[in-house]
Amino acid sequence: MRLRLLGDSIAAGVGSTRREDTPGPLLAARLRAAGHEVDLKVHAVPGARSADLAAQVRAAIAGGVDLAVIVIGANDLTRFVPAHIGAQQLHDAVADLRRADAHVVVSTAPDLSVVAHVPPALRDVVSAVSRDYAQAQVQAVIRAGGVVAHVERAVSARFATDPSLFAADRFHPSGAGYRVIAEALAPAVEAALSA
Repeated sequence: MRLRLLGDSIAAGVGSTRREDTPGPLLAARLRAAGHEVDLKVHAVPGARSADLAAQVRAAIAGGVDLAVIVIGANDLTRFVPAHIGAQQLHDAVADLRRADAHVVVSTAPDLSVVAHVPPALRDVVSAVSRDYAQAQVQAVIRAGGVVAHVERAVSARFATDPSLFAADRFHPSGAGYRVIAEALAPAVEAALSA
């Protein structure tokens, strides 16, 4: 099972002090426990936006990919990328991976209103913008033949109330936060493999 992680700093595991507590190794361990032999490569790049997925997809396809997990959207939101543009770039990435016979699971943009740096007066607005962006991504992923992992639904409330899920920078997840994210990703990964 050639597992490839694509996307941004969350897919790369920025914020964790231990590599084994990042999404790639956590998902690989879960797949190994289910009996798969797993070859893991992380193509994700901190700071990446949806526009940067094309290069990551090319690298994943060139090296071979059976299952691609994409985590993208936070940097699009912080840089005010219009939802229809980011969603189209994500669609194209998923479609290219599907044409290469890869299963594709996508975790859409997080709810950035849970980040401590967001002023309380702006949290409702940031939450609404995050939700709208993620919804555009969901539609794009489904059109391209991918599987959506609704991670934000499963983890946002926990991140909003548990500071230990954030790294010292109060933006990226900690190792504990990544374990929560990987647990939320797992059902979609398993669904993609059984499809």
